Amino acid sequence: MTEGNFVDYVKMHVASGNGGKGSAHLHREKYIAKGGPDGGDGGRGGHVIIRGNENLWTLLHLKFKRHVRAGHGEHGSSGRSTGADGEDAIIEVPLGTVIRDTETNNILFEITEAGEEKIVAEGGKGGRGNWHFKSATNQTPRYAQPGIPLEERDITLELKVLADVGLVGFPNAGKSTLLSVLTSAKPKIADYEFTTLKPNLGIVKYRDFQSFVIADIPGIIEGAAEGKGLGYYFLRHIERNSILLFLIPADAKDVVDQYEILVDELRRYNPEMLDKDRFVCISKSDMLDEELKSEMADILDKDLECDYMFISSVAQQGLTELKDKLWKMLNS
Repeated sequence: MTEGNFVDYVKMHVASGNGGKGSAHLHREKYIAKGGPDGGDGGRGGHVIIRGNENLWTLLHLKFKRHVRAGHGEHGSSGRSTGADGEDAIIEVPLGTVIRDTETNNILFEITEAGEEKIVAEGGKGGRGNWHFKSATNQTPRYAQPGIPLEERDITLELKVLADVGLVGFPNAGKSTLLSVLTSAKPKIADYEFTTLKPNLGIVKYRDFQSFVIADIPGIIEGAAEGKGLGYYFLRHIERNSILLFLIPADAKDVVDQYEILVDELRRYNPEMLDKDRFVCISKSDMLDEELKSEMADILDKDLECDYMFISSVAQQGLTELKDKLWKMLNS
């Protein structure tokens, strides 16, 4: 999927349908002088429904759909005939989509299962016909209820990628290269910063036909929480990850310092993200000889707060051990 086709944020206006009016009809038939009230009820207005679809990956299909309206309920008629319900408007979204009220920014609900349906704008109820109001003292009521008006609101749809492992690192740390080696994904790879502008997903094939999903998140820099670089716009995509895999290149000036900067940016965005399992990979380690690796390992053993591993995507070093480690963490 190209970067331009990855849409993870959409605003739209939704409106349900009006409820149909009840009928105030009086029965008229030959040889029946006073047939009495027989007005039927109005039909329900259509709902606006959000439905989960496991075959969708982005919100691209909603990019230019700014208004969604459901059908109105039909009015009641004679013979106690109830009006038809309005047609529901169904908005299909990928799993992991959060729906917010645009005006208040409050989360209304989240779609996490295939086929799950939630009503975001409820259709108006149909009014009752006059036959409901007949009584011994009011045998010919000539009134009926109007239908309840429609409900409309502005909503925001935010997609949070559902992946088992999220790659976190500075720009040009080798995240896209690692994703391309571990999976069949074809992310853009180039020798400059901010090559990745949209999250990429890949499926890692493991032993015995098992697999897990890994997500490549655009690079974070110091000050991302204040909007520097690409800001924290894409950090929401790793809120759903079980494991945070930090990638730090072997040629970094200070591996521990870079790790702490990344952790601090995550903490400033959402402190709950620090409760996730963390693992560090020293990428591009084919540039190191055994002596340099040993010296760096001594420093990391002493100052790094989580487990780590030396890997090289280009030289295919440590990748099998990395998959074993991630699988063990996911199933522990």
